[in-house]
Amino acid sequence: MWKAFPGVEKRQVVKGIPQEIVDRLADAGGTSGHAEMLLGYDYDSVCTAIDTEIYKRVVFEMLDEAGVLVHVNTLLTGVVKEEGWIKGVTAESHSGHEVIYANAYIDTSGYGDLAAHAGAQFSEPNDYPVANSIGVGGVDVEQYHAFLESNGAVAHYAEGWRSGKERQIVRLQAISKKLPDEFRAGSREIGMASVITTVHDDYFMFVKLNYKMPVSPINRNEAAKAELELRKRQAKAIDLFRKYVPGCEKAFIARSSPSLCIRRGRLVTCDYDITIDDVLNGRHFDDDVMAYGFHDNAPRLQIKDGGTYGIPYRALLPVGLDNLLVAGMLITSNHDAHMSTRNTVCCMGQGQAAGTAAALCADRGCGVRTLPYSYLRTVLEENDVILENDLVGSR
Repeated sequence: MWKAFPGVEKRQVVKGIPQEIVDRLADAGGTSGHAEMLLGYDYDSVCTAIDTEIYKRVVFEMLDEAGVLVHVNTLLTGVVKEEGWIKGVTAESHSGHEVIYANAYIDTSGYGDLAAHAGAQFSEPNDYPVANSIGVGGVDVEQYHAFLESNGAVAHYAEGWRSGKERQIVRLQAISKKLPDEFRAGSREIGMASVITTVHDDYFMFVKLNYKMPVSPINRNEAAKAELELRKRQAKAIDLFRKYVPGCEKAFIARSSPSLCIRRGRLVTCDYDITIDDVLNGRHFDDDVMAYGFHDNAPRLQIKDGGTYGIPYRALLPVGLDNLLVAGMLITSNHDAHMSTRNTVCCMGQGQAAGTAAALCADRGCGVRTLPYSYLRTVLEENDVILENDLVGSR
């Protein structure tokens, strides 16, 4: 958030594997790069748009190159456990029923199925809408920008790499109240966000439709109803673009998520629960595993003085389980704090930390709480993770 705070230096605080992914995407033409926001930078100083389809291939290639044994199309069905130690997990796939044994486990599923099967304490806050984003083809990015400009409705604007060219529009977001009444009303009815990103000409890569479920998305039957509702909303979104936005008369759905997307399923109780005060006051801890500086509710909520806060290792450790880590959407009970810790880049940083810790625990044959923090920190720093808990008073 450096740009919203005059005098604060521009610096990158999340590198490591997340940056490696961005670099690989750049080589494949699948990202805008770290495009600086020219309008709306009080919300976010940088927009890093990615092509989701290229992303899927790139990260699969990275897993393969790293020697990871990948089990896709496999469903977790249960846990084999002795007291607080997970011995194995049961799974079903087209190959049949099996038990997979390991020394350490990570749950970054968003739904928290592994944690729940293992007996972790959890709640289901149901404090977000579910969503399904679409990619929209047959559109004109420049004409959409002109449409917003003609209504005085440009809120966010960023330029970056698009179809191999520099300084192209890669992100737009509208001031909703300034949009034409019919378009605004139609968008509100279907929960359509006004932001679009792209890394290709004639393509809106990201158009999001939201739906607030009456119960937690863990509920199978209600989730099925939500799937249908969201796909109906996608069709209505295309109708709105065709009818009201110049250059979008031939818009069509070019991509959708295979299933609804969530921001939170289960909330797992961990050794430490990150608070909104921790986030906004830029608090660091003596067991930080990453630093982060973005809040999804900016400018209403921003980290003090354009700084960072830390994710403590103990915030990834489920109470009562000795060889399981959780990360991403599964942690942080306070909704306002969670609006930062569940952000994509924060989840990526937590993922590297949890994966590193699990690998070290498996290698040493120790539990997650007996892994020396100094050892974990050394390995994280060796792998280009930025830690800032030496710069301020930590606790």
